Amino acid sequence: MPIQTGSPEPNRLLHALSSADRNGLLDASEAVQLDFSQVICAPGQHIDHVYFPLDSFISLLAELDDGNSVEVGMIGREGMFGMDLVLGVAESGVRAIVQGAGSALRVPAAAFRAQLESGPALRRLMNRYSAVLIAQLTRTSACNGFHKIDQRLARWLLMCADRSSSDRIHLTQRFLAYMLGVRRVGVTLAASDLQERRLIDYTRGRIRILDRQGLQAMACSCYQADLDAYARLLGRAQASET
Repeated sequence: MPIQTGSPEPNRLLHALSSADRNGLLDASEAVQLDFSQVICAPGQHIDHVYFPLDSFISLLAELDDGNSVEVGMIGREGMFGMDLVLGVAESGVRAIVQGAGSALRVPAAAFRAQLESGPALRRLMNRYSAVLIAQLTRTSACNGFHKIDQRLARWLLMCADRSSSDRIHLTQRFLAYMLGVRRVGVTLAASDLQERRLIDYTRGRIRILDRQGLQAMACSCYQADLDAYARLLGRAQASET
């Protein structure tokens, strides 16, 4: 089931660029609508386009040989999909699937590479964002192995709310279990715990955040660490480029 998203807002990476650098990307881009569960790219697949979400967001899934998978990253309007191209790699190492339906700007890979080569400010910004994304991927992998399910669920709901600008999220326990890489019974217990604490209201696949501050206190430290990394690595860069 799709996650409810709000009105489109500017992509923060694009907004941080100077008018010249931003217009170069915008001229090469097209507005697209991303559908829930749409696969943007599969592991080992050639990356044909870069995506800058507006009110959509994309999950990055790590897949194992036995068919199991778990979410290791989430990209919304604070970032972009296609970071492999910035690092000089043309193939995706993860499965990118639309988790929140909505709009995005899509740029052909060749045009994006050309902008990187001709725009040092864009290259600097993308390098910094690559560090942010790598930190998120690394932290999430550790989080999945060491933190409690209810803490991880709280973090995940906050990440969704940040990217959708909504306190209402529509999903099933099966989907939650798939994203968190746990059994459905674990999600049931974790969601029930958050509901008993009056942090969320959970009914028939619909979650509403009731107490954001309480949910943030419940979440593992990884949520705030992600925010701090973004502010530290991109906050000053965005201020200097605008």
